[in-house]
Amino acid sequence: MADKSVDAQSLIRTNLTQETIWAGLGQAPIATLRALAGGRRGLTQRIGAHVDLRTDLIPVQSDHLADIRSTGASVSSDMPKEWLHRFANQHGLTVSDAATSTKPMRMSWKARDLIKALRPHQWVKNILLILPMIAAHDFTLATLSLVILGIIAFSAAASAIYIVNDLLDLEADRLHPTKCKRPFAAGTVPLGVGMATCLILIAVALAVGTVLGAAFFAVVCLYMIVSLAYSLKLKRMRWVDIATLAALYTIRVVAGAAASQVEASAMMLIFIFPIFITLGCVKRLTELTLATSDERLPGRGYGRTDRGDLLNVAGLGIFGALLVFGLYTFSEQALILYPTRWILWLAMVPMAIWMVRMVVLGYRGKQDYDPIVFAMRDKTGIGILMITLSLMFYAAGLWAQWFGLG
Repeated sequence: MADKSVDAQSLIRTNLTQETIWAGLGQAPIATLRALAGGRRGLTQRIGAHVDLRTDLIPVQSDHLADIRSTGASVSSDMPKEWLHRFANQHGLTVSDAATSTKPMRMSWKARDLIKALRPHQWVKNILLILPMIAAHDFTLATLSLVILGIIAFSAAASAIYIVNDLLDLEADRLHPTKCKRPFAAGTVPLGVGMATCLILIAVALAVGTVLGAAFFAVVCLYMIVSLAYSLKLKRMRWVDIATLAALYTIRVVAGAAASQVEASAMMLIFIFPIFITLGCVKRLTELTLATSDERLPGRGYGRTDRGDLLNVAGLGIFGALLVFGLYTFSEQALILYPTRWILWLAMVPMAIWMVRMVVLGYRGKQDYDPIVFAMRDKTGIGILMITLSLMFYAAGLWAQWFGLG
């Protein structure tokens, strides 16, 4: 009786070849690029010689898997034999020696799952593009319109990078208690759909960047390059990842200046960078506090033993930000923009309270995994920030100008 075998691809809720490519780009990018240059034939085998794939984490079609078990059919695949035997053992199957060609699987998926992969809730971080406009006290509709266009471009660019990050982090996300539900990791959206969407989003970001001028276009490109480097390598390097996160937040502020054609002072950039260093530490502190074991975070270089060091660096970031802001109050630009300087000093109090509070909440695990997103939803924190901003507006004489208040 002929051996009845099924293609392993029909048992999983993802495309095996694309899984292998993205695993390869994450683990051995140079070798993977060389393998891609060799064409599709035997691609999984060529990449598989340089990387390992956690077959136990690949999402499977539970119903189909149960049917295969009940019929006693074996599985075959063009994946490396070691992967196939491991996959079969993990799911109680037998391996067939019959040759097979892994075929792309047609999956049904829902638009809302793809939208979830874009992480629209993360677009709130692009509100940072407004900071140069506020710092320069330029509140005209024309300037705001340019900034909104910039926010659209950065939102598209950010979502494209989020997709790339998710595709590179499939294994790490599947090991995470909440990220395992992300559409690509869970297998609810095909990887190919994600790749096509990523290209469309990049095209949108570059098109809007072209409209806003060469400076903004260059900043968008820089953001995507640094973000890609972060996804491929930098996020796995201790401390370098936090510095890169801070740089990506700072680039948004530079983008706001480029979009609105408002000058961003060097002092402002030096001031916000240590704030973002602090928030980067808060992000890692939150993850470590919420981790279910003492092992290092999947795809990251930190374990719970690093919480003390992260807390110290966060404290240094707070001190650095307040020091730079204090020095700024004595600058010529501050004297021009803020005639009532002593109120700027007073504004440093709620500013410090907000930063310390963010660190404490992160250390206690009472935050979202992204501190910027959390900050935009935190009513108490928003109130503290509004007090800070109100004091700065008062120091600038804007309340008197707008409402005739003395």
